[in-house]
Amino acid sequence: MPMRLLVPYLRLTRKPLTATVRRARQRLAADKHPAPPPRRLRGRYGVQERTVNGFTCWSVFPRTPRPSPAPLVMYLHGGAYTSPITGWHWRFIARLAAAGYRVEVPLYGLAPKFNHRDATPFLTAVYRKILSECPPGAVAFMGDSSGGGLALAFAQQLAGLSLPPPGRLVLLSPWVDLAMQNPELAEVEARDPWLSRTGLRVSAEAWAAGDPLNDPRVSPLNGSFSGLPATELFSGTSDLPYPDILRLEKAMLAGGCRVNLHIAEGGVHVYPLLPVPEGRAARNRILAVLGRARRTCAKRISGRGASIKGVRQNA
Repeated sequence: MPMRLLVPYLRLTRKPLTATVRRARQRLAADKHPAPPPRRLRGRYGVQERTVNGFTCWSVFPRTPRPSPAPLVMYLHGGAYTSPITGWHWRFIARLAAAGYRVEVPLYGLAPKFNHRDATPFLTAVYRKILSECPPGAVAFMGDSSGGGLALAFAQQLAGLSLPPPGRLVLLSPWVDLAMQNPELAEVEARDPWLSRTGLRVSAEAWAAGDPLNDPRVSPLNGSFSGLPATELFSGTSDLPYPDILRLEKAMLAGGCRVNLHIAEGGVHVYPLLPVPEGRAARNRILAVLGRARRTCAKRISGRGASIKGVRQNA
């Protein structure tokens, strides 16, 4: 299905969810029932569930063992910090597993019961366990929307936790500035068929839980980019966070990070997860990037060394 044909459906079914404060508060107050890994995924891949610091963490992995170092992705789902993981996320995770990756899926606590201060110790425990089994260079942090923002915010806190950074960040339409005061957002919001700032502000305030919205733990656009790994940014031009993602690219480059920005003209929010040609192209690009990173890590471990060069790309 071409992306342009998906737009009317999204505008009809998704835009209303964040269009008003009332709908946003209803979403915030709704019961949180995360979608379990689908039966088809369980039939094709290894799936394990465990509890870490009181929260659920799933592992999805190929049934056939892969050579060392085992490539691993820690995936953080989106949903404005208020909605649980969905079937769309699991389908994307299944594609990563099909390509040979073990995927750790920490189901962090959602607002309003939980907030950003609860996420850090949980993710720290998950990452420490990962590092006990896998070298950091073989790990990628990945997330979409709010999950992308959380992945970046957590990566920025690693130095203070005396933990090494992962080998790669892959951020899909990351929500990196919860204050949403960038004047350029208005123009994009008008054509975005999915998101509205009115309702998202309700989610932002619940996740911040009394801390300023410009706190880097909440809005990682305001954080430090020193020491972060090479980063892949994906956004569409009809994606509300797009202007802030452009700001993020500039800030990361100024901070010495290697950044590849992938832009889909007319692309909507989290388009790499959607069943559209642009989404398939993005997924293929993500797998290619992870494959290069995996080979680089293997070379470094073997003592030969390698480097990955970043360029700005358009989808």
